[in-house]
Amino acid sequence: MKRFSQLTAHLIAVATVALSLSGAAQASEAKAAAKPDLAAGEAKATTVCAACHTADGSRGLPTYPILQGQHPEYLVKQLTEFKEGKRKNSIMNGMAAPLSPEDMRNVAAFYAAKKAKEGSAKNKDLVAVGEKIFRGGIAKKGVPACAGCHSPNGAGIPAQYPRLSGQHADYTKAQLTAFRQGERNNSAQMSAIAANLSDKEIEALADYVAGLR
Repeated sequence: MKRFSQLTAHLIAVATVALSLSGAAQASEAKAAAKPDLAAGEAKATTVCAACHTADGSRGLPTYPILQGQHPEYLVKQLTEFKEGKRKNSIMNGMAAPLSPEDMRNVAAFYAAKKAKEGSAKNKDLVAVGEKIFRGGIAKKGVPACAGCHSPNGAGIPAQYPRLSGQHADYTKAQLTAFRQGERNNSAQMSAIAANLSDKEIEALADYVAGLR
């Protein structure tokens, strides 16, 4: 009886190790399969995205976002939500519709791999107001400091909050306004914050962010 129990325990131990190794192998294979293809991302970006975002996602028209150096997880999230209709934009909804999850990962990785170019602010008076809000918030309005989520230099936090530094002021202004007016509603947190910002405060933040580095 004792020998049988020992044999059973041994077999269980062997099976456990085998399952563990099998699981590790599957996880490794899945990770390898999910690794972005930068060449495929570049090809897709060149044919689908370049008209608005330029060939490498750099400083194109100010009405379109700079994608260079943006966190890939954030880009994938936005593309997914454009495709699913959770984020509304007549151009992007159509552009994202045919993209597969793999396409999105590849394109996002391609843009993220590029070093973002520095931008610049335009209005020194607005910059002072924007800096105060970005770094300290507006206590009486319940507006938190932007730096708390997007970091003091605007680099953001991967997989959570987007990079803002150097972004076109026009684009940032348009997005904050859209959040405030309920036209963009794929972030409850940003909708609540923007709801308490005035036109001047939004403009000041946008200008400050444009020159942040």
